[in-house]
Amino acid sequence: MVCWQDEFPLSEGLVYLNHAAVSPWPSRTSEAVCRFAQENMHQGARYYDQWLKMEEKLRGQLRVLINAPSTDDIALLKNTSEGLSVLAYGLTWRPGDEVIITDQEFPSNRIVWESLQVKGVTVLVAQLDTSNPEQAILDLFSKKTRVVSVSAVQYASGFTLSLKKLGLACKAQGVIFCVDAIQAIGCQPFDVQACKIDCAVADGHKWMMGPEGVALFYTCPSLRNQLQLNQYGWHMVQHAGDYEQKTWSIATDSKRFECGSPNMLGVHGLSASLSLLLELGLETVHARVQQSIQILLTSLSEKDEVCILSVTEPHRRSGIVTFSVRHQDHQQLHQQLLEHGVICAHRGGGIRFSPHFYTSEAQLEQACATVFQLSIS
Repeated sequence: MVCWQDEFPLSEGLVYLNHAAVSPWPSRTSEAVCRFAQENMHQGARYYDQWLKMEEKLRGQLRVLINAPSTDDIALLKNTSEGLSVLAYGLTWRPGDEVIITDQEFPSNRIVWESLQVKGVTVLVAQLDTSNPEQAILDLFSKKTRVVSVSAVQYASGFTLSLKKLGLACKAQGVIFCVDAIQAIGCQPFDVQACKIDCAVADGHKWMMGPEGVALFYTCPSLRNQLQLNQYGWHMVQHAGDYEQKTWSIATDSKRFECGSPNMLGVHGLSASLSLLLELGLETVHARVQQSIQILLTSLSEKDEVCILSVTEPHRRSGIVTFSVRHQDHQQLHQQLLEHGVICAHRGGGIRFSPHFYTSEAQLEQACATVFQLSIS
């Protein structure tokens, strides 16, 4: 039986509500990284074959986490931005091609597409603040639409899109469907097959609770075969490890996107973190996060001076609650919360709280009480 408290021995008095930015590591992750470091110090790469098995284990864990058909579909990259760039600069573009994004994207999922304007690509921006945001995206479809790239969960407000509706529409129109899943995977169930997702990208350091520097890059086979490569090296070939061979061919699986040596320390850490999520099950994780979100919404709404900026409809919620406080400088309020041990973020015009499954009700109430105390002082 997993004991959550043992896995997260945070400093006394600390309330950590910043998983949408960078998560603390579970105890098992810290221990895995320390073991790897000790082995490296004493043995060097003597057991490198075991490290490679850990790399394959991580691919298998990620496959389960997103319900990918095969580990062949999983590449391990450095971060979300790199994955989006591999997609954007792997496609062959024609002047007039269109990419659809939304008006609330994190810069990673905006800048890379805007950079394609030099190739004659037009970026269309759908407004999410409507009664039917999915339809607002679909209304931008035309015969020139090549890619729809959206965040599963918007980083500032926590707004959640219906990926299945968008994925089915993209499939019907022959449009590539890309999802920045960094604010979803590890916090709620995520299914690339059910949602007809062609490409999904997510760093491991947020809701997956792993180290920075390791990211999931999922591509379905039909898309993978379309993408030109812009990076080459010893690792992305069909017979990696055969250093004497003078001819080479590109790997048929997703390793083709991994040009060089992997981040083995990050691999060990993320695998340990995912083992905890998979032991609990994403349904359990999601249910506990939603309980915490409801506690925050109820408690914060008790004060007239607090305005909830996030959507409150259950089907639109994620692991994020963003709120403002009347007559407050939110940058200053954020700094004061940090000084009082409430670790959160200044996003979306207010304060962003993002608890995980292990966050206790007492911690949530402590955070809200601190907000109220600072607001009247």
